[in-house]
Amino acid sequence: MNPNSKNIPPLKTRRRALRNNSTVAEIVLWKRLQRRRILGKKFRRQFSIGRYVVDFFCTELNIAVEVDGGIHWDPMRAEYDAERTAYLEKEGVRLLRFPNKNVFENIEGVLETIRDAIERGKVL
Repeated sequence: MNPNSKNIPPLKTRRRALRNNSTVAEIVLWKRLQRRRILGKKFRRQFSIGRYVVDFFCTELNIAVEVDGGIHWDPMRAEYDAERTAYLEKEGVRLLRFPNKNVFENIEGVLETIRDAIERGKVL
């Protein structure tokens, strides 16, 4: 990943606005990720990679976690999401996506999936 594509200054205002207007699902998951609570790994909130901002990002392992609300199920949004995913994967980012419903109804399953990705990342 190009280090110059991470948290670029022109997106600082957007990142801050997204942090200040987090969804309830993002807040719920953040409470479980912050302060290195998952296997001692640091996640950052609303982190930019290129022109895209991901909900949570572990810089050490290049793992992004996205919490998807209803907008992501809109067919008009599908093309943008596919382009965004392709860019992030090209940059070496492993993207984990969870619907809001999973965060609310199965937070332990979400956390287990993240733990598994971290464990796999240690051997890469």
